[in-house]
Amino acid sequence: MKEELNETHDPNARSWVQSANTPGADFPIQNLPLGVFDSDKDLPSVGVAIGDQVLDLSGVAEEELVPGIDEITRDALMEDSLNLLMALGGERWSALRRAVFGLLVENSPAKDAIGPYLVQMNSVTMLLPAAIGDYTDFYASIYHARNVGSMFRPDNPLLPNYKWMPIAYHGRASSIMASGKEIRRPSGQTKPEGSDVPVFGRSERLDYELEVGAFIGPGNGEGTPIPISDAAQHIFGLCLINDWSARDIQAWEYQPLGPFLAKNFATTISPWIVTMEALAPYRVRALARPSGDPEALPYLSDSQDQAGGGFDVQLEVSISTKKMRDKNVPPQRLSRGNLRDMYWTFAQMIAHHTSNGCNLLPGDLLASGTVSGEAKESRGCLLELAWKGTEPVQLPTGESRRFLQDGDEIIMRGFCEREGAARIGFGECRGTIVG
Repeated sequence: MKEELNETHDPNARSWVQSANTPGADFPIQNLPLGVFDSDKDLPSVGVAIGDQVLDLSGVAEEELVPGIDEITRDALMEDSLNLLMALGGERWSALRRAVFGLLVENSPAKDAIGPYLVQMNSVTMLLPAAIGDYTDFYASIYHARNVGSMFRPDNPLLPNYKWMPIAYHGRASSIMASGKEIRRPSGQTKPEGSDVPVFGRSERLDYELEVGAFIGPGNGEGTPIPISDAAQHIFGLCLINDWSARDIQAWEYQPLGPFLAKNFATTISPWIVTMEALAPYRVRALARPSGDPEALPYLSDSQDQAGGGFDVQLEVSISTKKMRDKNVPPQRLSRGNLRDMYWTFAQMIAHHTSNGCNLLPGDLLASGTVSGEAKESRGCLLELAWKGTEPVQLPTGESRRFLQDGDEIIMRGFCEREGAARIGFGECRGTIVG
């Protein structure tokens, strides 16, 4: 499904919410990402980000102030999660987006009626946007896979199946948390170098992973695969993900069944979901396969997906240590990459995930895996940046990092910009390590 451009993408459109018109703002009127927030109401509310404020969509829906949507959409907006809205599909998602755009656009006749439903973003608590039933983490960056593989298998970095299918593992949905929550350093078994027996204790090699997540929309029934030509219709929108990883625990446990305790203790996501329609101007060709790489099998091959299944999303990771904060030193950027560098598209991930009849449900979350590029500055985790601890990252306070220490805060950001389109952003995905 290719989202068509319409008035909501007009780069010249402005909002009567003045903060949305600030150059470089993440949430201009061309974005309108959706989330769930908690304020002084009895129940959490569905909201849309506009500038530095949040529009209470649950409130305006209850008062029937959203024109152009049907009763089913209105009811979905009055829930305390986005799951029901995710299940409704593209036509209703688009109708809602156009309706909200009409409420917030400059000179909207609804300004006076809508004004009381705006709240300052910094005065609310952002929650998980959906009740996430299942979480699958892919390994879709060939640059990341090759870097990590070369550390442990220098002569054969990529396993034989990598270029034939999207590799993934099933993660733990219960430990997914919204941006801003503290991350407890995990404990587990590790095997010290030179020792014949493992020990149990706190991880000393804690890492972040820069990823992008896709929230599933309608989904599929049991035993009914989603063809790749239809897969994009099942993506509600994208968010940022930090898939925290305990590398020392991972190294000891990952064979023969893959990640377990090294990954399931915490996953942080950004609270705002940027919809597929908002991302339409930033679709790009999927990453071109180098000469000699195999063609994808037919169930993973679609000409439209190859022509527009990639997304030009700039991604940044910064660190703020306790010492940096104490000395008022601003966060230091560690890396900058781009989602367009993925070897596998989200549509291919969905087609493969469901090819055996596995059913995906509204609110399920699929993660890209670590987003890394070809250049060193685009590596999406410390394992790569510090090359397994042998090349420590230097910080402006004189500190260095091989892996994360207690008090370190990791800040991830994402944004899209190109000529002829308005810049839109994903907001932040933050987490601080505590002992």
